[in-house]
Amino acid sequence: MLRQTRRSLLLLTMLIFLTPLQSIAQPTQEKIVRVAVIGGMVYADLWREIAQRFEEKTGYEVQVVISGERPELKEAIELGNVDLLTMHSGDITTDLVADGHGINMRPWTRNDLIIWGPSSDPAGIRGMTDGAAALAKIANTQSPWIDFQGIGPREMAHNLWRKAGVKPVGDWVLKDDLRGGPDFLQQVADRNAYIITGRMPVYVGKWKANDKMAILVDQDPTMRRPYIVMETNPIRHPNVNYQGAKALADFLLSQEIQVFLASYDGVVNDGRPLFYPVWPYAGIDK
Repeated sequence: MLRQTRRSLLLLTMLIFLTPLQSIAQPTQEKIVRVAVIGGMVYADLWREIAQRFEEKTGYEVQVVISGERPELKEAIELGNVDLLTMHSGDITTDLVADGHGINMRPWTRNDLIIWGPSSDPAGIRGMTDGAAALAKIANTQSPWIDFQGIGPREMAHNLWRKAGVKPVGDWVLKDDLRGGPDFLQQVADRNAYIITGRMPVYVGKWKANDKMAILVDQDPTMRRPYIVMETNPIRHPNVNYQGAKALADFLLSQEIQVFLASYDGVVNDGRPLFYPVWPYAGIDK
């Protein structure tokens, strides 16, 4: 029985690697591309702009099946309910590929994380563009620091602390007991603390601005977090529109869209990109 199971797995593996993707199934004629998109791209109106350009150029129709948090998007591709997924990179996206749900995972854009802090700035980091150096000053002054458990900010903070050569331990390191919601920054202000987050939640109206809090560290290029795009695996999910998904994924990495990203400030309208291009176009955002 065990031998038969191993033989079946071997045959399935050979089929996956030897079957040309172009020959799989009927969706090549389908003109609808179903997508799962991380919420920030919809809040910032970026996805609508890109989808419209893609539709005009190709004749495909892009349908956002789900937009929201990472676990919701993960479930959508696992069920085969979408043809394409774009979200922040991380363990979830790697597992989707490893488990055979997604293929051709590629980074296509980045957004930047920043350090918020009290407007009074007890650590004296205002205007710095080196996140690691700023964290070192926060540690040296033992200013309150919230160990935010959001996936991206947590990973970024870990990298910056390591770069700074500091282990954040002590009463000044506060547990993340934040509730989230529109008054997120007020909750941070109530603790008179510093924190790493993205800039977009405030700029697109997800969080209310708070005059007790300010962006103190900004424009550190090492504090940019990548987004990936992947197509749903047509071998595991035969009813997906692989050809349409592949066309859209390629479009995201085209020169047209990469150049567009460098100038797109969306609803913020401040002349700074909300999202940044990836190499080899990274230089155009300077």
